[in-house]
Amino acid sequence: MHPSDRAGAAAPPNLLASVPDAVCHIDREWRFTWLNAALEDLLGRPADTLLGQKVLDCIPDLRDTEFVAELRGALDDGHPRVFEYLHRPRDRWFEVRASADSTGLVVFIRDVDSRHRAHAAQAHALRQTTAVLDAYPTPTVLVDRGGRVRSVNRSWADTADVVRAGGWEPAEVGDDYLARIGQGLTPDDLARIAGGLAELRAAPPGGPTRTFSCEYSIESSSGRTWWRMQAARVEEDGQLVATHIDITERVRDQERLAWQAHHDDLTGLANRARLLELVGEALADERSRTALLFLDIDGFKTINDSLGSEVGDELLRQVGARLAAQIRPGDAVGRLGGDQFVVLARSCDTPEAASLAFRLQRSFARPFIALGVSVPVSASIGVAVAQPGLRHAHQLLSDADAASYAAKAAGRDRVHLFSPGLRDAARWRMDVATRLRDGALDQFVVHYQPVVRLDTGEVEGVEALLRWQHPERGLLSPDAFLSVAEETGQLIPITRWLLHETTRQAAEWAAQGLSLRMAVNISARHFSAETLVRDVRTALHESGLAPEQLMLELTETSVAEDPTRAEDQLAVLRGFGVRVAIDDFGTGWSSLAQLMALPIGTLKIDRSLITAAERLASGGTGAVLGAIVELAHTLGIRSVAEGVETAEHLRMVREAGCDSAQGYLLAHPMSAEDVERWADRVRAGGGDSCALALAGRLR
Repeated sequence: MHPSDRAGAAAPPNLLASVPDAVCHIDREWRFTWLNAALEDLLGRPADTLLGQKVLDCIPDLRDTEFVAELRGALDDGHPRVFEYLHRPRDRWFEVRASADSTGLVVFIRDVDSRHRAHAAQAHALRQTTAVLDAYPTPTVLVDRGGRVRSVNRSWADTADVVRAGGWEPAEVGDDYLARIGQGLTPDDLARIAGGLAELRAAPPGGPTRTFSCEYSIESSSGRTWWRMQAARVEEDGQLVATHIDITERVRDQERLAWQAHHDDLTGLANRARLLELVGEALADERSRTALLFLDIDGFKTINDSLGSEVGDELLRQVGARLAAQIRPGDAVGRLGGDQFVVLARSCDTPEAASLAFRLQRSFARPFIALGVSVPVSASIGVAVAQPGLRHAHQLLSDADAASYAAKAAGRDRVHLFSPGLRDAARWRMDVATRLRDGALDQFVVHYQPVVRLDTGEVEGVEALLRWQHPERGLLSPDAFLSVAEETGQLIPITRWLLHETTRQAAEWAAQGLSLRMAVNISARHFSAETLVRDVRTALHESGLAPEQLMLELTETSVAEDPTRAEDQLAVLRGFGVRVAIDDFGTGWSSLAQLMALPIGTLKIDRSLITAAERLASGGTGAVLGAIVELAHTLGIRSVAEGVETAEHLRMVREAGCDSAQGYLLAHPMSAEDVERWADRVRAGGGDSCALALAGRLR
């Protein structure tokens, strides 16, 4: 080495001694020009054996290593180099810094084996932690003690694009965890999460495992989502593992179920449960009156049966919408089910409630258009206004229901205000419904009213009239219970029992030589149930009665509810001999011309027509009745006059040409045993019951 080179490369001994790292200078020939004591210790050789010697001769295991490559690069381009190097013979890590000068390189070598291996262990642990986190199917992060994200799992990373699409920045490694997840949270939710995590960190080590969880929602540009965050502390170092579970579908399902629990699926209106809640809340306010309007759609079953359930459903939706458009602000509309709606009117006295009811009634004047079909609809409306002190929602609803029932019974399309007497009537209907459901058939009895020929006075048959021998109220007429039986679905079983009882009785009379045609009333419900033909056949078969001896009586209105279905079933019955009569003619909607399509053989003229004809008769003649009877005969239909109660009635119906008659003048309804005794008296008196009745000999 030239003396000048040595002088240029010299380093102050005191400076070298103060440096803890191994330091040396090598010239461009790769010879040591100076070094410090730390390098002597590292290489285990004194300086005098190294100075002036080539590095690779002194340390041959450095040949072809990254160490040499990096130093040569620094000599070639003059740029500093900083790198970590594993010296494999010693299996130790060193940090190397090399800087070029005019004569060669200054090289600093620091032993970083402990630090490197600690970092490597940490990295390995972090990789293991990440692998564990990746096993979680939900987005999960590891948060260090400083609150920064240290690691995220694959599921968390996969949500980054979704988070960005929502308008937020996703939390990545190194980010402040709370700052990132706080985007879109309400201040209250963020405070709850921050407080819960702080408590986890503050918990003393070694105690029971503690966790923190809370549910929160985030409003973003893509909509609202709901999450459940669960956090647990890593006991060794105070880090936190936080998972985030998307519970949006669960929350929406719960909201949907909660909505369905309080709303009607078809119309979207409040259902019965919600209505009762609203009524209860309104009644709790003692400062104002509460009114309920109970609306029952008139004839909805006929509409539904004739036009189909799709039209019926659409009609109900439109009814609900029209009612909602008519009510006052703050009021509510609900559907109880079927064709029944309720309007809750808050702060409403009786005059206001009645006015609202009439307004709702008028709103039905405009037909509804359901699936292209124009459907005229009316409603029977009951109005009940809560009296001071009433706190039970069920009671107010029951009162409004009772008023609606009275409105429908009064002729439909009516408004009826509740009165205390209606409550007693409602209790009676409930009692009737309960007894019928529990089986009251053994309490029913049948009375029979004779029907006689007007030309000879001969007894040709009887009409069966159902009675209920009530254990507390005594003998009840059909008006007291049949409407309830129809509402509760008990009417068909009752009619089925009546067919069996009357055909059995008629067959028994026939076996005794008393041949009487049995007339039995049938309701429209039997047509819709489509069991009438089968029930009649069964009754005739079991009793042995000839079909010609049975006559089914139907009112005009029952036929009008479904004329096509009625015509089909009546045609089958007529085909095997059963006779058919239209009862109460003159009280319904039809004319004789409209009845021509039906297979009827008898027309029973209602007593109201006879009374009207009596008032309108000119010179004591039955001109009105005569026109009806003559037209019926032209159509091949026999006529029976009902309600013949006086001698004048008897004269009038005879002159009008009626074929037969029944009424109190001739005979009252009576038991089967009394029918036999009555028939014996007629035979004993010559067989002309009309003459005997006029003479007063049948009383």
